[in-house]
Amino acid sequence: MRYAVLVTGPAGAGKSTFCNGLITHLQTSKRSGHLVNLDPAANSEAFEYEPSIDIRDLITLEDVMGELGYGPNGGLVYCFEYLLQNMDWLDEELGGYEDDYLIFDCPGQIELYTHHPFLPTLVRHLQRLGIRTCAVYLIESQFMEDKYKFFSGVLSAMSAMVNLEVPWINIMSKMDLVTTNVEDKGSGRNGIRTRKDISRYLEVDPMLLVSAPGSREERTERDSRFHTLNQAIVQLIEENPLVRFLALDLTNPDSIETVLSHIDFVMQYGEDEEPKEPADLDEGDFADME
Repeated sequence: MRYAVLVTGPAGAGKSTFCNGLITHLQTSKRSGHLVNLDPAANSEAFEYEPSIDIRDLITLEDVMGELGYGPNGGLVYCFEYLLQNMDWLDEELGGYEDDYLIFDCPGQIELYTHHPFLPTLVRHLQRLGIRTCAVYLIESQFMEDKYKFFSGVLSAMSAMVNLEVPWINIMSKMDLVTTNVEDKGSGRNGIRTRKDISRYLEVDPMLLVSAPGSREERTERDSRFHTLNQAIVQLIEENPLVRFLALDLTNPDSIETVLSHIDFVMQYGEDEEPKEPADLDEGDFADME
């Protein structure tokens, strides 16, 4: 059985760094993981591990922009359309991997996840090949510094979940840049927060969008033309509590293991595998068993 993890999220969320960290952790755990690069504009220096499968071997954004005169976004759309027209290339590339984790590093343009059909089509194709597939969606901890930015991230995650229709895990990355220690402000580039405050973001408390009653912020929001829209967003999240986040600190192996265990669980990793016999079963102490 093969397994595919689509690593998605906006630009700068730490997707490539997460892929590198996850592969390192898999190798440390004596498990095999292979990087699949789906970003035709990727910088090779961002990869700690050489991609086993690389869309740039099929098409690059630089070539599309140079030969067809497209801009970055239009060129990226063209690259994915070209990939979908040449899925036999991907099938051939995937053919040599069995019982492995295939970690797909996806581009940072969130419109590819929220309303374009490219990734849903790719997911259905992987499933037809018998590859169990899930997706993780990363936003970085800096989103907690601005409640409006945070909820835009929540809504984009919710939209991507509905669009892809696969087992899904949301991750709050770069949590090593958030500190709960007010005496060590330098370690918290993305803010100083109490553990209770952090939990409100990880569990997505929609009331974060509402200021305290009677406060100056509350009066300003009530008079704002966006007040009704904010109320509708709060109601939407309350009625559809689809999004919660796992905290990810790549400097902490236990944090990576927690994320990996959730990925294993949603894909039922290893449940259909047959026990493997030791290579030396017919030798030494096991010779009399035959």
